[in-house]
Amino acid sequence: MLVQERSKPKSPKLSQIRAVSNFSPNLDFSTWFSENLYKIVTVAALIATVAVLFMLRNMGDTAALLCFQTQAESLERIQMPELDEKSIKRIFDKTSPYASFRSDKWVVVSVSDYPTEPLRKLVKIRGWQVLAIGNSKTPSDWSLKGAIYLSLEQQVQLGFRVLEFLPYDSYVRKTVGYLFAIQHGARKIFDADDRGEVIDGDLGKHFDIDLVGEEGHRQETILQYSHENPNRTIVNPYIHFGQRSVWPRGLPLENVGELGHEEFYTDVLGGKQYIQQGISNGLPDVDSVFYFTRKSGLEAFDIRFDENAPKVGLPHGMMVPVNSFNTIFHSPAFWGLMLPVSVSTMASDVLRGYWAQRILWEVGGQVVVYPPTVHRYDRIEAYPFSEEKDLHVNVGRLIKFLISWRARKQRLTEKILELSFAMAEEGFWTEKDVKFTAAWLQDLIAVGYNQPRLISLDLGMPVGIIGEGDRKEFVPQKFPSVHLGVEETGTVNYEIANLIRWRKNFGNVVLIMFCSGPVERTALEWRLLYGRIFKTVIMLSESKNLDLVVEEGKLENVYKYLPKIFDQYSGADGFLFLQDDTILNYWNLLQADKNKLWITNEVSKSWTKVSPNDNSDWFSKQSSMVKKVVSMMPAHFQVSYKNTIPNRKSFIVCSSEIFYIPRRYVSDFVDLVNLVGDLEIHHKVAIPMFFLALDSPQNFDWVLSTMVYEEESPSTNSSSLYSAQVPVVHPWSVSSEQDFIKLIRRMAEGDPLLLELV
Repeated sequence: MLVQERSKPKSPKLSQIRAVSNFSPNLDFSTWFSENLYKIVTVAALIATVAVLFMLRNMGDTAALLCFQTQAESLERIQMPELDEKSIKRIFDKTSPYASFRSDKWVVVSVSDYPTEPLRKLVKIRGWQVLAIGNSKTPSDWSLKGAIYLSLEQQVQLGFRVLEFLPYDSYVRKTVGYLFAIQHGARKIFDADDRGEVIDGDLGKHFDIDLVGEEGHRQETILQYSHENPNRTIVNPYIHFGQRSVWPRGLPLENVGELGHEEFYTDVLGGKQYIQQGISNGLPDVDSVFYFTRKSGLEAFDIRFDENAPKVGLPHGMMVPVNSFNTIFHSPAFWGLMLPVSVSTMASDVLRGYWAQRILWEVGGQVVVYPPTVHRYDRIEAYPFSEEKDLHVNVGRLIKFLISWRARKQRLTEKILELSFAMAEEGFWTEKDVKFTAAWLQDLIAVGYNQPRLISLDLGMPVGIIGEGDRKEFVPQKFPSVHLGVEETGTVNYEIANLIRWRKNFGNVVLIMFCSGPVERTALEWRLLYGRIFKTVIMLSESKNLDLVVEEGKLENVYKYLPKIFDQYSGADGFLFLQDDTILNYWNLLQADKNKLWITNEVSKSWTKVSPNDNSDWFSKQSSMVKKVVSMMPAHFQVSYKNTIPNRKSFIVCSSEIFYIPRRYVSDFVDLVNLVGDLEIHHKVAIPMFFLALDSPQNFDWVLSTMVYEEESPSTNSSSLYSAQVPVVHPWSVSSEQDFIKLIRRMAEGDPLLLELV
């Protein structure tokens, strides 16, 4: 399996690129001897050195041996390069056909063969410029419409200092591409390869392309791993996205057995996610140990992750493997794109990722991991375990070193060079990468890169206690695996723990359920299903049933019955309304904010803006009543409503099969219901009117935006409609015990303990 075309680096000298095809060895011995005299003398000296060492050790002359070793070490001591930023002259593109071209979003890939189908699709992504970097294995006639291609010869003409260090047959030549993109206006760089197909052809589906302040992008909160345990320095993000027994390339093997999910998370304000690591479906980024021990044959991997799981950030002091084929770098982290050249190719991008994460903390940035962004196809190709030697031998030690490292320098470039030097001293890479770092930093400055500001870093300070109110819960899905090489123990305990967490999260939330179907056949079943999770289940129906404790209510004005329930459960955290043709996958609601309003305003088929005309009698009457109620609203309600609906002739119709009202809005909601009085405003009109008066839609929680929603109920439940990976499914009909059993078996994918009910 080749993650990229990662062959072992060879001589980087550019003269060899041109000479390699013309090389012809001379078989004349005298000529050969004269040409290689220096090498022969050198080898002889090395042999003599070994002999002297051997003699000294056997003679027991410790003083002589130590003196010899000290002299040898002084000769081998790594030198710190000098970096004078003021003397660096700008480098302008004067040779390529794209000298005047500018773009702020670039995709950088390495190519060794003719264009792949995923690469052809990549160039069609709007707003992104693909830059293909060739090497010695790339066909001479390589071409792809829409892509900029830089051959070896074109790369040499750019005049970058890093060219002196780059192997000519490796993907690490992408370093030239990064500099070229920055030189031509890059603000975002998608570090990709030519075998990853972007899901839905949209990099913005999960990645945060625009951060706070860019094109009016508003600040958001991001779920973040807890920093409560300062000794926890590395995480496996695949667990968060539903695959507990899969681990990424670069995870220390000693951490592979950690299968448990998070007890709780925290959250952090977004805008600093300068490095964004995407997850890959199909063949994720795994190491050779996983690849060759988790298969029973030659079948291709097709591993899937939870696309609905929230993105998750890493606090300072905690790290995660970062690769070079599904990662977005924002401008404040461009310095971290450098791919080291003195380590094995399968280790280069991973070591880069850890090195970059440590410096990223110095500028206040963080790494965030995102749901599946690409699909990569397993070609069932092998690569030697030796290509990962720098990972499995050193990566655990490297993480400990980076966590404990403290910068003494003041400027960003000095800190970066200082860390590269320290890593060479510790043996994580060689002096070659120290010199390479200096060349890289000089080239960055030369192409006009603007460095981000440094922040004051408090690593090592005592971590404060995380209060209950700051704890955020999210229980990952457990997706089916085809790679059962890791024995998953404690499964039952895991499922019970999930039930406890769901109950803890929703145990003080009242579920209000309206039943349109026959309550005598389904009321007990609904209570059995949802009563395990919620504080209580209040049942409403067109007909009252004292035996089943079902209250009477009319769906068209069901909101008028809610104040009574609110008063009855005055200590509840909130109230969730649900119609019985809508299925609630409660395990996917843990990330929702119970202090915010939830409604289907982001579901286009459910939420519609209406401007009635004279021919629509019902809509005209509803519009007239809405105007009347809005005119009677207190100022703060009226302003909030009109900020969203400025046109007095328009109003919102929402199907309102599901919505949530937190405790802090209950009193205001009751006041709005009282304003309606005897007016017969329909439930589908009143609920969105109330919500818009209570708060701005941009403050609503988005948890329902991913629900499955169809407008009309099919005659029979469609197996393709239900998904356990979304928070809500609509419509789904349950009118008998058999329907309920079928539903339970489908829902058991998300909550396996439900099978005990049937």
